[in-house]
Amino acid sequence: MNMTQPPEYNDGTPPPQPQPVPPQQQRIPVSLPATSPRVTYTILGITIVAYLVQLLTQYLYGYDLAVGLGAKANDAIRAGQLWRFFTPMLLHGSIMHIGFNMYALYIFGIGLERRYGHGRFLLLYVISGFAGSVFSFLFSNAYSIGASGAIFGLIAAEGIFLYQNRKLFGASFGKALNNVIFVVAINLFLGLQPGIDNWGHIGGLMGGLIFAWFAGPHWEVQGISPNRQVVDLREPRDVIVGTAVAIIIFCTLAAIGMWFPFVQ
Repeated sequence: MNMTQPPEYNDGTPPPQPQPVPPQQQRIPVSLPATSPRVTYTILGITIVAYLVQLLTQYLYGYDLAVGLGAKANDAIRAGQLWRFFTPMLLHGSIMHIGFNMYALYIFGIGLERRYGHGRFLLLYVISGFAGSVFSFLFSNAYSIGASGAIFGLIAAEGIFLYQNRKLFGASFGKALNNVIFVVAINLFLGLQPGIDNWGHIGGLMGGLIFAWFAGPHWEVQGISPNRQVVDLREPRDVIVGTAVAIIIFCTLAAIGMWFPFVQ
C-alpha cells in the first residue's frame, strides 16, 4: 500500500520543525541576612525621648530649650557650634512632624539595617543627616530641625541598593525603583511649601546616595540549592572609602559655607 505525503508538502518543502519550548523561570529559595534592626529602634527611641524633652522644656521654661541649643542656626555654627550639623536630626517641631519622620524611619530603616548591618546603617543615617544640615547651612538661613534629611538618605540608599542588585530582582526591579523615585519626587514637591527645608532634603538625598554607591550591599547568590544564600561582596575597605568620600565632600562644602556664605 503506497502512502503519499499531505498535499501541502508535495512541492518538496520540508515540514516545519517544532519550535523549542523556552525554559520556564523557576523561583529558587535563598537565605537572606537576618539581623535584628536594633539601631533603627534605638534611633526611634532616642528621637522620641528628645521630643519629650522638648515638650518638657516648653512646659517648664516657656520655650524649647533643646531647639535653642541644637537647631541648625547658621550664625551659631559660624560661631563654632559645630554640633548643630548633627543635633537637628534628633529634634522636631510638632507631633505630626516627628510622627511622619519616625514612621518613614521604621518603614525604610528595618529593611535597610538588615541588609547593611548595624554599623554601616548607623553611618548611613548619620552621614545623610549631616549632609542635609550642610546643604541647609549653605542655601538657607532659616532655623531648621528634623530627621527628614536622614530619611531622604535612607530612601536614596534603597534606590541604590535596588539598582546595584537589579539582576537579583528580575522583572520586579523596574517597578520597585519607580516606586522609590515616585516617593522622592512627591516629597520634594511637597517640600516646596513654605516652612519646609527642602535644601535639607536634597542634601540628605545626596549624602545617602554617595555613601550607598560606594558602601552599600552588593549581593551575589552563592551555593547549591536548597542551601543557596546571598553574600555581600563589599569589603570593609569599601565602607571606609564610602565614608571618607561622603565626609570629605560635605565637610568641604561646610567649610566653604563657613568662609564664603552663600546666604546672609
